[in-house]
Amino acid sequence: MKRTYAINNLDCAHCAAKLEAALKQVEGIESVSVNFVAKKLTIEADESDFDAVMRRALRTCKRIEPDCAVAYSEPARETKHSAVIIRICVAAALFAGALFVPDTWTLRPLCFLIPYAVAGYDVLWRAARNILRGKVFDENFLMALATIVACCIGEYPEAVAVMVFYQIGELFQRVAVGNSRKSIKALMELKPDFARVLRGGAEAEVAPEDVEVGDIILVLPGERIPLDGVISAGSTSLNTAALTGESLPRDCNEGDGVCSGSVNLTSPIRVRVTSPYDRSTVARILELVENSSSNKSRTESFITRFARYYTPCVVIGAALLAVIPPLAFGLDWSEWIDRALTFLVISCPCALVISVPLTFFGGIGGASKRGILIKSANNLEALAHVGTVAFDKTGTLTCGSFRVTAIHPEAMSEAELLDIAVLAESYSKHPIADSILRAHGGHIDSSRIADVSEAAGHGVRAAIDGRTVYVGNGKLMDSAGITWRGCEDDVGTVIHIAADGEYCGHIVISDEVKPDAADTIMQLKSAGVARIAMLTGDVSSVGDAVGTALGIGEVHSSLLPEQKSEVLDKLLSEKPTGTTLAFVGDGINDAPVLARADVGVAMGAMGSDAAIEAADVVLMEDKPSKLPEAMQIAKRTLSIAHQNIAFALAAKLAVLALGALGLADMWMAVFADVGVSVIAILNAMRTLNTKRTLNDASAASQPGAAAI
Repeated sequence: MKRTYAINNLDCAHCAAKLEAALKQVEGIESVSVNFVAKKLTIEADESDFDAVMRRALRTCKRIEPDCAVAYSEPARETKHSAVIIRICVAAALFAGALFVPDTWTLRPLCFLIPYAVAGYDVLWRAARNILRGKVFDENFLMALATIVACCIGEYPEAVAVMVFYQIGELFQRVAVGNSRKSIKALMELKPDFARVLRGGAEAEVAPEDVEVGDIILVLPGERIPLDGVISAGSTSLNTAALTGESLPRDCNEGDGVCSGSVNLTSPIRVRVTSPYDRSTVARILELVENSSSNKSRTESFITRFARYYTPCVVIGAALLAVIPPLAFGLDWSEWIDRALTFLVISCPCALVISVPLTFFGGIGGASKRGILIKSANNLEALAHVGTVAFDKTGTLTCGSFRVTAIHPEAMSEAELLDIAVLAESYSKHPIADSILRAHGGHIDSSRIADVSEAAGHGVRAAIDGRTVYVGNGKLMDSAGITWRGCEDDVGTVIHIAADGEYCGHIVISDEVKPDAADTIMQLKSAGVARIAMLTGDVSSVGDAVGTALGIGEVHSSLLPEQKSEVLDKLLSEKPTGTTLAFVGDGINDAPVLARADVGVAMGAMGSDAAIEAADVVLMEDKPSKLPEAMQIAKRTLSIAHQNIAFALAAKLAVLALGALGLADMWMAVFADVGVSVIAILNAMRTLNTKRTLNDASAASQPGAAAI
């Protein structure tokens, strides 16, 4: 089983990485993730032994990070920075005063040690405590060692100044990370505080978790809809921007489904609840966003491994730099010790271990604002490398709103043929059945129907008025041994009808291409996607017609669900090296294929359990054009992560070289530590400011395609 806990008082990304490494060694833990940005600890272990494993994990947390607190509750609010600011100001004032103390005073060292203690007592305490626990190589040890040795060789002003500047940099770093957390937390405001339930003629405000399926809730203008449901009375306009990124309100009437998290804009409505809160759209969105950083990307994993070896190596290098030149060449000890201290301060890898995870977390949060839910950093990185895209047709590239466009009876009237078809399809929930029911529009006498069975991908067999009736595609007719006929002029899904072995005729069902589908294909080709395919269970004539209309050259038609998986396996084996394959489907009947693809993308999936569970990426709005937008966000996020890696490594290596040559002082060293961290964090925060990069208006303005 897997559980997620809040982890408070963890303010160092390097410490978070060390804590995660230690927890991975705890007996019984199958997997563990410490999310520094989201303040989350996720542990997976065997359910039968979970409590014992958790006790061992808590002891490890206390040993590695004594100040951390692990709890079931939400993470604590961001720490107020006023106390830190006051301490820095006091230390800076005392330091400024000490600079005016004459060198002849015997108490001059004490005048510097006082502001040094004020500014750095917490650093010194953490360093001493970590040394006693055998955890030496962290930034507290580096800063403590560098400044204490500076004091020992009489460099008091430099030691105090470095400690004060270090604390200022740490403050900026905490503020930057805190602002990033707040930006992500804004997504969490989807959750309503209460639900107004109507029970027994009375109105009561209760927690959303206490509302039961079937309850009627009242939603007033300006309020968020607390749970998924269907409007039972009233009509209104809903703001769904927080869910889909769509700025235009959506008009809803009685009988329309509504999703939790939407804002009621105009009129009071009554909603019949269709799912409990923990299975509602808003609850699942919150869960996805909160846990999105649990699985690290390859880039993040590399940085974690790199930091594990990088700091000890630099510390050893600093020791050699301090000892070898004086011993081997008789050079000045104080000069080379000073160079070694500078070398030490530079070595802390916080710029990498903070900024890279923050970049991915920000990219996921920014995508969420656009109605694109990405489950993990792994999925975001895979999305950035998509080179092959396979689409489902119905409900993905087409609207899925079928309608009867032609009726071709044989030896009976059109009305009689439609009557037989509607009786057979009356128990099916398939969109094709819905279209036949709408075309019929009359009363259905269920007493005439018996023994209905549905064969996936083929059709329906039923006993109607004592006759054995088959309604489905050509494969169903073939399996029943019935000779069927079609019309070459019919473009659409052909539904054949037969009774007692006699062919009765066929009905043509047509779908419509989505307005932005063709623009989506063009955008994908412009983005460098080398291969685009469409997989459909429909007949070749329909699949080819849709493919031609959209500019898709590779169309696989007449596929059963298991055959879709076979075609996808072939596409996976043929994809270019270094690229990934994305499959885009409706998330319900395509769940097996979504799970098999490198990146499974479920679109228009608000309220769909199968979409949330099977897909890696969920597009909350029913627009295929969200896919290239998601890819662009992923590529931008990965680019910013690479920028941070290149900048941090280049800056540190450059200052390390200057420090070894004696050309970098402590000020430059502290900049290479906290200064580079702040710059990298600020750059990472750009991923939160995701703007509309695609011209949705041009897609929306495309004329609606003819029925296919």
